[in-house]
Amino acid sequence: MTTPPALLIAGHGTRDDAGAEAFRDFVRELAARHPELPVAGGFIELSPPPLGEAVTELVERGVRRFAAVPLMLVSAGHAKGDIPAALAREQERHPGISYTYGRPLGPHPTLLNVLERRLDEALGGAAGRRPGDRADVTVLLVGRGSTDPDANAEVHKAARLLWEGRGYAGVETAFVSLAAPDVPSGLDRCVRLGARRIVVLPYFLFTGILPDRVRLQTEGWAAAHPEVEVRSADVIGPEPELLDLVWERYTEAVEGDLRMNCDSCVYRIALPGFEDKVGLPQQPHFHPDDDGHHHGHGHHHGAHSHAH
Repeated sequence: MTTPPALLIAGHGTRDDAGAEAFRDFVRELAARHPELPVAGGFIELSPPPLGEAVTELVERGVRRFAAVPLMLVSAGHAKGDIPAALAREQERHPGISYTYGRPLGPHPTLLNVLERRLDEALGGAAGRRPGDRADVTVLLVGRGSTDPDANAEVHKAARLLWEGRGYAGVETAFVSLAAPDVPSGLDRCVRLGARRIVVLPYFLFTGILPDRVRLQTEGWAAAHPEVEVRSADVIGPEPELLDLVWERYTEAVEGDLRMNCDSCVYRIALPGFEDKVGLPQQPHFHPDDDGHHHGHGHHHGAHSHAH
């Protein structure tokens, strides 16, 4: 029986000790869930252990094949460039190893469900709240922010998918760094659109410097606008859904199923308000210009498929 590849988790890194420890705890929990598999994790920057040290740990345990999964919500510079470069360096440092590279996590329906739960918690808990209570709630989803427009667009996609079928007045988008609008500008926009109840929802996996900055900026804006009810929601956190999703990304990488993002396709996934579309037959068609971007990152590339 062939030994399955090990699992390597690649994190972004943070100067916040609690956030870094949350990542390390998450890796330990994954390892505990899958004792049959060597599991290690490391960071690209700012936090120990570095990704190279995690690879060395696996090699010292006899690993020659592994799948690397970026523990990141969007594919920006780290996922597209830094992690593949680091893995290529490790392959030179450890001759004989091979790896496949998985895709980032979001926006995935299970993570959207966790975000919905965080909103319910910020509004006073899901218990006793009627769906109609959301009709006057505007959500401001705040992403990390990037110089990569594709990464920023993914946050907008998450915002739209969170809005669809869940009954909120609206879901707007802001960023805490490197991209506009910033948090105060995003809150201003919500008010101009008529919002009177706003929940600021950080689009982050774990606590850290940037989620803390989101909360501080939210509190500062709210103090200057007492006529508007503003609440802050928590980050996604190490929920069971996140553990399951990382394993799903690992399985994709191992099995070679790095397909185009179909996680939010109404014909595959039961999204709120569109459950009747799941499994509907699709007419085959081909757009020769659709697949116009090919990123040469990593050693394994999934076919882009429009077939449902």
